[in-house]
Amino acid sequence: MIHIKSADGIKKMRESNRIIAVLFEKLREYVKPGISTWELAVIAEDFIRSEGASPSFKGYTVSGLSPFPGAICSSVNSCIVHGIPSKRTILKEGDIIGIDVGTLKNGYHGDAAFTYNVGKISKEASDLMDITKKALEIGISKAVAGSRVGDISYAIGSFVKSKGYYVADNLTGHGIGRELHEDPMIPNSGTKGKGARLKKGMTLAIEPMVNIGTNRVYEKGWEFFVQDKSLSAHYEHTILITDGEPEKLSELRV
Repeated sequence: MIHIKSADGIKKMRESNRIIAVLFEKLREYVKPGISTWELAVIAEDFIRSEGASPSFKGYTVSGLSPFPGAICSSVNSCIVHGIPSKRTILKEGDIIGIDVGTLKNGYHGDAAFTYNVGKISKEASDLMDITKKALEIGISKAVAGSRVGDISYAIGSFVKSKGYYVADNLTGHGIGRELHEDPMIPNSGTKGKGARLKKGMTLAIEPMVNIGTNRVYEKGWEFFVQDKSLSAHYEHTILITDGEPEKLSELRV
């Protein structure tokens, strides 16, 4: 079931997502060679709780897996999504890391992701990040009332393919609100004019996950990796469908 948010619900979602936007700026000073992903998770959780929210991902459950142990997903290099923070995973010069964050405050969730460079990175990695970020913007531009989910999916997938990259198989965006994951699913490839109709008041988490070498993935518990071990990048915004342009609820406002 797709939920249309009330004015009060939207206000609360703006707050949950604001916390993530501020956190992403804060993390810039910490994402450097020598820090562990576990340390980044501690920093993130401390900040989220200081804002009166809780980390949506910590303790999250799916069938067949232990509850997710971290406040963030920290996915390094060929890890596409759901990377588990670890004291053993130490960032080094040239890495890229996708950090995915969920927050819950006043009964509503926020969700966004950002890929950081660790020091100086290769042109290959930089280009991948640029293409993934652009794919997100293109997808968001199609999230307008009266369009369909497939319009977002097609826009993302066709752009990524045109640039010679691959969207990760079977990993999608989603609706969001009182639940972290709500209908509809937002695939990163699809057909124009297909899928659920977009309506004012819907809130969606749009999140292209783009690989260099292949669309194929393999799972290791919670974590998803590129099958050929090439690099992957991940960007995500929670957006609101309006009468006009979509509103990025998780974008930092200055």
